[in-house]
Amino acid sequence: MAYAIGAVLIAALAAGCTGGGGADDPGADDKPGIGSESPAPPGKYRTLPDACRAIPRATLKDLLPGTADLPEAQQDKAFEGAATVTYDTDRRIGCRWKSDAPQGTRGIHLDFERVVSYDTSVSDDDRAREVYAKKEGAADLPAPTLPDQSPDASPSGSDTADPGATDTGTPDDDPTDGSDGTDGTGTPGGPASDAPADSLQPRLLDGLGDSAFLDDVLTRSGSTARYRTVSVVFRTSNVIVTVEYTAQPALPTEVPDSAELQEKAQALARQLVDSFDE
Repeated sequence: MAYAIGAVLIAALAAGCTGGGGADDPGADDKPGIGSESPAPPGKYRTLPDACRAIPRATLKDLLPGTADLPEAQQDKAFEGAATVTYDTDRRIGCRWKSDAPQGTRGIHLDFERVVSYDTSVSDDDRAREVYAKKEGAADLPAPTLPDQSPDASPSGSDTADPGATDTGTPDDDPTDGSDGTDGTGTPGGPASDAPADSLQPRLLDGLGDSAFLDDVLTRSGSTARYRTVSVVFRTSNVIVTVEYTAQPALPTEVPDSAELQEKAQALARQLVDSFDE
């Protein structure tokens, strides 16, 4: 009889330990890291295109004046570009092109960066947003002009005839700054472009990938010559693309046309983002 009572007691204790603790029980101890959380999704892109083949030949002819006049063999060499040295072409790849013409030098630098997150709780896209945000912050873009704010009232006193320019070490009486009766581009008369000066400032861009910005920097090369670099940086999913378009006129008194370079750099960036969507 004592044996039977003991057996019933043991069975009851066993039932109390195993019952009411199923997966649907809100009080169940679901420990993190043991199948409770799925890893963050990977990025859309697992590979990168060949940067030196990313720009159509017709586009290169337009961006690199003078190359179309070269013999075919020299054209082929100019258009094939020079690959950027990287240690992992699956993560980063780039290419450079350059042309020398009587009117000056033009250069293109294209960079593709595929961002991968090594934190399972952070997606590749989120990590790419962080990398892009750092690039945008480093560009130090000016605050956008408010609708009721005149660009001429800018507290920085920058020369609106040369928007987006960062002139290093240029004296106030530099003859290329417009004080000699030119428009700042070495061309007497009106402005180099009909575009409003504030619309050519470094700025965020709409409708280009997931996010994008444009930077425009004018610097000095040597004693008097200037060159301008227009950069367009955009993110599409977990890939960040940088387009740099540079011009240096043959005459030191000329300043590269900001409007022309910006227009062509943006057109190239739009071609590239469309190729990612194909």
